[in-house]
Amino acid sequence: MANDYAAHRLAIVGAGVMGTNIATLAVGHGVPVVLVDLSDDVLSLARAAIAQKLRHAQLMGALPPDRPRGELVTSVSLGDAADATAVIEAVVEVPETKAKVLAEISALVRPGTTLISNTSCIPVDELATWVTHADKLAGVHFMNPPYLIKMVEVIRGARTSDATLESVSSLLAVLGRDGLVIEDSAGFVINRLLHPLINSAAMLVQEGIASAEVVDGLLEGCLGHPTGPLRTADLIGLDNLVDSLNVLYERREDESCRPCELLLSKVRAGDLGQKTGRGFYSYGKVVL
Repeated sequence: MANDYAAHRLAIVGAGVMGTNIATLAVGHGVPVVLVDLSDDVLSLARAAIAQKLRHAQLMGALPPDRPRGELVTSVSLGDAADATAVIEAVVEVPETKAKVLAEISALVRPGTTLISNTSCIPVDELATWVTHADKLAGVHFMNPPYLIKMVEVIRGARTSDATLESVSSLLAVLGRDGLVIEDSAGFVINRLLHPLINSAAMLVQEGIASAEVVDGLLEGCLGHPTGPLRTADLIGLDNLVDSLNVLYERREDESCRPCELLLSKVRAGDLGQKTGRGFYSYGKVVL
């Protein structure tokens, strides 16, 4: 039930863009959060980002007015996630990194704790080979920013139990999110559709067919997309996008998912999108 927020204690591992956004969603809905990352400096930036995002969510009317905010605790020790009722892994979309983090979490938490990967492309059953109890792992692909976008993909791995899906559903209800359950595959639904589209849009810019503004303008004006694919890419983070495209290309052998040279060159230059202030567009300053 949506009024059971006090029964949840959430740990989030990874204080990047998605980790801070999910923490904003949870704290804003009254759920206490332990946010874990490797660096105190990263966590200091994360606390400032979450405060800013909470103000944004409040202004947008995206938070329930009848709940106190949940407590936010930050830590460089994964052990501080041990008492959580659910743990969300939100580290980079690199299989080896996710596998290492999930294995460490699985060894620390109490039996029965729900484990959630915020994987955007890596199959859940692949990640489940690294956890102690594979039936306790599910995927939840939050859309960015999750404190504004209500719909999420819930991914059932081959070994995900019904009880785990019920636990995930309970948490999402508390967070005011609507989850649609899909079966496991590389890229799931959203990113098997979205990422090749972004890659193709970047290729059009690379080939000099149209500017980023024109490509986005056509998708918005002709097809009704609220945000064009290249501005969406900047929101995702071009480094994250390239990581996800590589996962899709390696597992599906689909040439439309091989990252184009323009994306790769922007990542090499450090132009990663909103989080660095420059990607396909210039933002003038870093957008947290």
